[in-house]
Amino acid sequence: MRVAVEVIAGAVPFAVLLVCGLVPDLAQSTEPDVIVTAAPAYAPLAALRGQERFPDGARLLLVHQGKAEPLVPGFAATADASVSFDANTVLFSGKRAAGDAWQVWELTLADRSVRKAIESAGDAIRPLYLPFDRVVYARRAPGGFQLESTGTGKPDAGAAPLRLSYQPGSAIPVDVLQDGRILFETGFPLGSGSGPDLFLVYADGSGVESYRCDHGAARWGGRQLASGDVVFTHGPGLARFTSPLAAETPIKAPRAEYSGAIAETLSHAWLVSARTRDGAHFTLNSWTPGAAALQPVLAENGLDLVEPVLVAPRGRPKRHPSALHEWNYANLLALDARQSREGDLKTAPVSVRLETMDAEGRTAVAGEAPIEEDGSFFVKTPADRPIRFALLDDHGAVVRREQGWFWIRRGEQRICVGCHTGPERASRNKVPDALLRSTRPADLTRVDAGADAPLTARGGK
Repeated sequence: MRVAVEVIAGAVPFAVLLVCGLVPDLAQSTEPDVIVTAAPAYAPLAALRGQERFPDGARLLLVHQGKAEPLVPGFAATADASVSFDANTVLFSGKRAAGDAWQVWELTLADRSVRKAIESAGDAIRPLYLPFDRVVYARRAPGGFQLESTGTGKPDAGAAPLRLSYQPGSAIPVDVLQDGRILFETGFPLGSGSGPDLFLVYADGSGVESYRCDHGAARWGGRQLASGDVVFTHGPGLARFTSPLAAETPIKAPRAEYSGAIAETLSHAWLVSARTRDGAHFTLNSWTPGAAALQPVLAENGLDLVEPVLVAPRGRPKRHPSALHEWNYANLLALDARQSREGDLKTAPVSVRLETMDAEGRTAVAGEAPIEEDGSFFVKTPADRPIRFALLDDHGAVVRREQGWFWIRRGEQRICVGCHTGPERASRNKVPDALLRSTRPADLTRVDAGADAPLTARGGK
């Protein structure tokens, strides 16, 4: 079937004559419509490097009963469709003119009216609906894309932008999970690595953590299924996170290169964007887990078809009740800093050093605090900036240092088991020695000039 799609004046100049290979059961069934992004070239991980994912433009297409048509006529470029929970509206990234920055817009499906949902000085991409009329997206900042949230402009939505991530490098949202947490992509180690991995953060920017600690091959494009599992890609293959397991599980899928997030249909088939040979373009396919082959759905010579999204109502995620305060600091309790997935320490640490970044991105020291005999420590840290910890021996030498950076939101009260321990480990069920010594945290909020400079403010000493 060949479907002619109207060329929009002022749109990006690429062919829009689709070769529609819609499989019969999908074309004639009660499965909902699908929105897909069509682009001459797609670089799924470019945004993590602060680069353009669609260097030659992109266009959202609505696939309805075997026919594809532009979803948003009149725009130079559109991408990143996110369907609302009631399936009445669609958020998307768009450019009215080719020279514009990417901005976040909202389309009403009933009448195809469009309004700007978010005003940003620079690029704003990958918008996702949050509960209670809020939106999360990635906004371009000097050091890369950062997560940000704002209201949708509806009454009581709270329109003031709220920054959620504070790290070197880019963070790109990919899904909002059923429990209300935001799934996002960034480099591993967090804030410093180049290989993509999947992380979680609450809707107020607190509680940032790895989804799983079995870091290995690059993984991206996570999407949660109705079962609660999260499916993602390594590129040449798919894998999943499932609740009972502390490591990912491979998925026995047909051999192909997968571009990223999947869409689960009402019949629990998966819509996947894949290509089966080098140099080919990504096409839209249907796959039922366990089947031997992908079933073609939509293809076009010269275009990548990526980011499939179903136009169907879905469950509204839980709302996270924020407990943050308008402070410039946060408190962190470590139950046993000696524990780690990296193995036992050869030397017992006696103190912990907090490192952060100054406004120019240079490493700075915020002080030291004692580590108790049971490995616990309790510290007051700077909020809303990159931080990391280093464990020191009794001579002040580093016995273990975090390789990446994380952040704590202002007013956040956080407890961790140890240093990168993973969810399968736990400390003894007792009051930690750090709290028996004092319920007042060691103050590590005073920053010195550099990580190797003499310490002039050693909190808790």
